[in-house]
Amino acid sequence: MLRENMLAFRGVYYRSSTMRGDSVDCVVKSPVALQLGDVVSDSVRPGVYIIDVVLSTPVSIQEISFKNYYTAYLTVRVLKNEEGSHESPAQWFTCVKNYCLMSSPHTEGGSQDYFSIYRQQMLTEPDNVINVRLILRQPSSVWLNFNIEDIKIYSLADEESERDVPSWLSTITPAEEPLDLNGLPDPDSVSSSIQHMWALTEIMQSSQTSASIGRFDVSPSFCFSE
Repeated sequence: MLRENMLAFRGVYYRSSTMRGDSVDCVVKSPVALQLGDVVSDSVRPGVYIIDVVLSTPVSIQEISFKNYYTAYLTVRVLKNEEGSHESPAQWFTCVKNYCLMSSPHTEGGSQDYFSIYRQQMLTEPDNVINVRLILRQPSSVWLNFNIEDIKIYSLADEESERDVPSWLSTITPAEEPLDLNGLPDPDSVSSSIQHMWALTEIMQSSQTSASIGRFDVSPSFCFSE
């Protein structure tokens, strides 16, 4: 399944315009079952699991990727620090609600596919996130177990760093910056001298005669005595 920079939302694929950073360090906790009734006496398997992903530092999330294992629906909640909030510095927000992973809970379609959920699909901006809670739901009793695996969270790439100029380009003198001509002759004077020399050359070439010069006749009186 092709996933690079592609978004899948309600069966429509489109290319992501936002760059993602590296996968962040996180701790994926074991699934916790939510079961109604007496856990000891009730033999009905749980239909809901919760997986908490604890981030080492606050992260602005760009993408959450994972491999499905017979989970029909997924809800994503994030615990994030709200800027400017002093009474309740950390609050839970629902980013994705009942995201469909299987075309039908009773059939195999999508049961073991790879998925990516991007920030463009989320109901709230996942910035300054310190915890991600994944709520897995499988209403069908056909499958004995369900889960999601290979969970990875990618941070939002720094737009400024994406536009960094290579070091060799930074050494080039900008066009608007005047060149340092200290110690060099005046360009106007040099240009005037060159034009003057070119004019003299043209005059000399035009004044040359095309008549050939004959041989020299030496006078008999001009001789060398021993």
